[in-house]
Amino acid sequence: MPTWPLGEIQKLLEPTLAHMGYSIYSLMQSGSGGRTLRITIDKAEGFISLDDCERVSQVAGPLLDQADLITDSYTLEVSSPGAERKLRDRAEYERFLGRKVNVRYRSGETEVALEGQLATLDDAGIMIRGRKNEVTHLKWTDIIAGRLVASP
Repeated sequence: MPTWPLGEIQKLLEPTLAHMGYSIYSLMQSGSGGRTLRITIDKAEGFISLDDCERVSQVAGPLLDQADLITDSYTLEVSSPGAERKLRDRAEYERFLGRKVNVRYRSGETEVALEGQLATLDDAGIMIRGRKNEVTHLKWTDIIAGRLVASP
């Protein structure tokens, strides 16, 4: 499997994508034989559409080809983080305040999953409002993983 300079690829694409109103959520090499470059994009407001992915693909492909950072043939895939995207840091929790989330956290020696509305957050952690309107406070240090929950 070839190894591509993902850091350089990200540095190449970021300024143009930022100008277009997008950010790189993730960048990875995958696929059969490692010949697929998967760019997952995001934007500050709203969610990524198929048109957004197409727009980025039409710009990123020529930039990559001209820079010649990937010397062999490759497949370019542009996608969104998805409706049940991971929440990776405090800024993402802040962005999705009020949305339904699923959070795994440490409670003593065990892991617990909690689903509910992300009610608020502060320097200490987050508060989740459950189905029965109960509020649970989770410390940042206890949170293992969080993600959005797609609402019907």
